[in-house]
Amino acid sequence: MSCTHPDENKYKRNKGVKSKFKDTNSGKFNSSDTNFLSNGNVLKMDVENGVRYVWVEINGIRLRFIFDTGASNICISSVEATMLFRQGTLKKEDVLNVEYFQDATGKISEGTIVNLREIKLGNMILNNVKATVINNVNAPLLLGQTVLERFGKIEIDNFNKEIIFK
Repeated sequence: MSCTHPDENKYKRNKGVKSKFKDTNSGKFNSSDTNFLSNGNVLKMDVENGVRYVWVEINGIRLRFIFDTGASNICISSVEATMLFRQGTLKKEDVLNVEYFQDATGKISEGTIVNLREIKLGNMILNNVKATVINNVNAPLLLGQTVLERFGKIEIDNFNKEIIFK
């Protein structure tokens, strides 16, 4: 799994901003936030130095992730996990296990597996997605295969900076 990046110290950290999207019954986001999504299953990307970023709502908290098709899991740093725990959106019962993983450099590290009860992207809501908490405060947030594999098809539109989930 790819949970570290050589330039990880250059990435902007998330502020742990509570999302303004409250409609949990319809499963849709407020489309007035044009930096987040355009319509339906289309997620807008920010591109910085060749890295694609997307905004994703995790247990009601909006966070900025690197769109990483090479990462096995969704990965969050210990900072974001602590923030989710303090906000009450990650609970003790969501902490599942300890797991060892290999990062992109080949290094074996220990991480904590947690259950993210709700992930929102586009008009899709995913429930009970396993994520790895990396014991590194500088680890970038990665949107990996534990999320992406739940969709039948994903199309990346580099010209319009969009990801289309089908």
